[in-house]
Amino acid sequence: MASSSSSSSSSRTWRYRVFASFHGADVRKTFLSHLRKEFNYNGITMFDDQGIERSQIIAPALTQAIRESRISIVLLSKNYASSSWCLDELLEIIECKEAMGQIVMTVFYGVDPFDVRKQTGEFGKAFVQTCARSKKEKRRRWSQALNHVGNIAGEHFQNWDNESKMIEKISRDISNKLNTTIARDFDDMVGLEAHLEKMKYLLDLDYEDGALIVGICGPAGIGKTTIARALHSLLSSSFQLSCFVENLRGSYNSGLDEYGLKLRLQEQLLSKILNQNGMRIYHLGAIQERLCDQKVFIILDDVNDLKQLEALANETSWFGPGSRIVVTTEDQEILRQHGINNTYHVGFPSIDKALEIFCLYAFRKSSPPDGFKNLTERVISIFDNLPLALRVMGSCLRGKGEGEWEALLDRLETSIDRNIEGALRVGYDSLHEEEQSLFLYIAVFFNYHKDDHVIAMLADSNLDVKNGLKILTNKSLIYTSTSGTIVMHKLLQLVGRQQIHRQEPWKRNILIDADEICYVLENDKDTRAALGISLDTSRINKVFINEGAFKRMCNLRFLSIYNTRNVKNDRVGIHEDLEFPPHLRLLRWKAYPRNAFPTTFHPEYLIELDLQESHLEKLWQGTQPLTNLKKMDLTRSSHLKELPDLSNATNLERLELSHCKSLVEIPSSFSELRKLQTLVIHNCTKLEVVPTLINLASLNFVNMYGCPQMKKFPGISTHISRLVIDDTLVEELPTSIMLCTRLTPLLIRGSGNLKTLTYLPESLTYLDLRCTGIEKIPDWIKDLHALNCLHIGGCRKLKSLPQLPLRLTVADPGEKFTWGTADEY
Repeated sequence: MASSSSSSSSSRTWRYRVFASFHGADVRKTFLSHLRKEFNYNGITMFDDQGIERSQIIAPALTQAIRESRISIVLLSKNYASSSWCLDELLEIIECKEAMGQIVMTVFYGVDPFDVRKQTGEFGKAFVQTCARSKKEKRRRWSQALNHVGNIAGEHFQNWDNESKMIEKISRDISNKLNTTIARDFDDMVGLEAHLEKMKYLLDLDYEDGALIVGICGPAGIGKTTIARALHSLLSSSFQLSCFVENLRGSYNSGLDEYGLKLRLQEQLLSKILNQNGMRIYHLGAIQERLCDQKVFIILDDVNDLKQLEALANETSWFGPGSRIVVTTEDQEILRQHGINNTYHVGFPSIDKALEIFCLYAFRKSSPPDGFKNLTERVISIFDNLPLALRVMGSCLRGKGEGEWEALLDRLETSIDRNIEGALRVGYDSLHEEEQSLFLYIAVFFNYHKDDHVIAMLADSNLDVKNGLKILTNKSLIYTSTSGTIVMHKLLQLVGRQQIHRQEPWKRNILIDADEICYVLENDKDTRAALGISLDTSRINKVFINEGAFKRMCNLRFLSIYNTRNVKNDRVGIHEDLEFPPHLRLLRWKAYPRNAFPTTFHPEYLIELDLQESHLEKLWQGTQPLTNLKKMDLTRSSHLKELPDLSNATNLERLELSHCKSLVEIPSSFSELRKLQTLVIHNCTKLEVVPTLINLASLNFVNMYGCPQMKKFPGISTHISRLVIDDTLVEELPTSIMLCTRLTPLLIRGSGNLKTLTYLPESLTYLDLRCTGIEKIPDWIKDLHALNCLHIGGCRKLKSLPQLPLRLTVADPGEKFTWGTADEY
């Protein structure tokens, strides 16, 4: 019954907020008149029974009013039970509570709740007199109803020494109860309740001593306006005046001067909130004059200029106590400049929530039907959980067959729906030319890179990159992930690519069109303006880059050749004497087709060298100037037999050599890489020799699993924090590992030759010895006070365990071990 009532309540349209049941002679000219005034002040509509003639039978108009009210408040006074009219109202109220989930509140005005429940005392005497004129069944129902409301906790007049404070409390309680439901317009807004709860916390609705301004910030399409509209629907009834000022963006793009623009904005706001069309004002103090004593709720939507806030909400003193102003914007800096510290940053929904949003629009239910699961997951991936895009595309795809879905999704991977683009590109259009250039570089080349990496890449571009990144962040066009990388949403990347396509061909400094790039590379076209090339080889049949293709590209800094569809990687051919651009900073070439770079290749300006799946056997001869190089990735270069001398790569931070299955030795020059932080060389199946890494002061993560020919583990940097050496032939760990006081996880699983453990650092929290040849766990293991998990599954030679502290979890112990007794830890 409860769930049915709740459902009925949430789906009803209520004509009145409050219905009051009372005995007129007791409270109408005193308590009720003050209560009605407080309700009016707070925007709470209460049914007015004036004009309804009183009789012995409850009027149909009253019955209808009770049924159309969200809350009934029963004012139980001394003579309440002397009126059969009041008692019949009470029966109707109880019925509505049970049938429709109506909220019932009580006020005990000069009577004790016990007397109401038991019909005793003066209250009971009045009730007995009324019952004398009524039938037995009616008396029984009245008595049950009084017992019911007598048990509803309410305000007791005798507990208050100040009636006005009691009335304020009742009004506040009713406002809070009214604010627990939102209009049915928002029923399909997944996750909205959680957003509203966070906003209500920031709005602090119980604070009545002054006005507050709260911000809602986030990228375009994330749902800021939807949240604001739902807030307005939910809370506006609790305020004397309210209005939603929509789409303020661009309100300063007219021929008026600043004073005239501010006057116009104030006229619009006052006309809307006071419901006076065409209102004219003649000075900028009008808002303060008209609203300083009013409790108002105002939404200022899509603000993109500080002057808009200066015109409409420059000071909280412009508005009466208890007022709330909500500002939605993509630009966090505007909120900070205006001193708005209470801001809700709207985050992207989880994958599950994103799926539900899309399915509600595509299928009108919360999950995909049979046959559409994979296609739905592909949509979520393309649109990267952006609510606006999920709603638009859900509506677009509704009712279409699988073939139509496939065709549309193929197109959407490289282009963007115009409705979505229109909403997203306003942020790009608001940028100055320099910031627009930075936006495009990130969209094409530098998404998911750290800010210092981007600053280094664009060091000679005449862009103020550091300040530009700050501006893009403030406008919610990028954000910084928990790992410290710059992140631009996939759809914003597509906005950037669409913008490049719109540029005149001879003005483009970033080339992304595959056909255009192939024409340029095959025909030695003059493209001196080109600073970057991004070629997706999955969208071409074949291209041969001739010897002088890059000769005229003297300004080219960024060259990225990649494959998004994992098709055959033999679509690019190059001349053996190809001359690379002389000032390349980024060289990203998946499946580089030759076994070595040409002798004319000079990597001195390179910051990032990404050659995954290359055909290289070696890179270059001799020692090259590599002081700018920060990242080098040769993953899955299975033909690579030797690495060059890297002694000059003194700024190298990350080196990845995974699946280099022909590599036998890491050169001794590695010991000079003082800034190397991450070294990944797993699944190098022929690797035997790794030089001592003891001098690498910056090295904190080493992953060497799957190197089955490696018998001796090198001395390791004492700054290491994570170490993985699974599936090797290592027989023992170096004694220097004791000095690694930052090391927390150590994984040695699958190393069958490892029979004993040397001492390990006390910082260790996780030790994985699964499937090793370990024969004994040393007693000193219990002295590693930070260690909380020990994995020993599959250790066939291990027969017993020492006594271990209770805090230490032993994973996969099986049943074959002899256990020591747990000590006092």
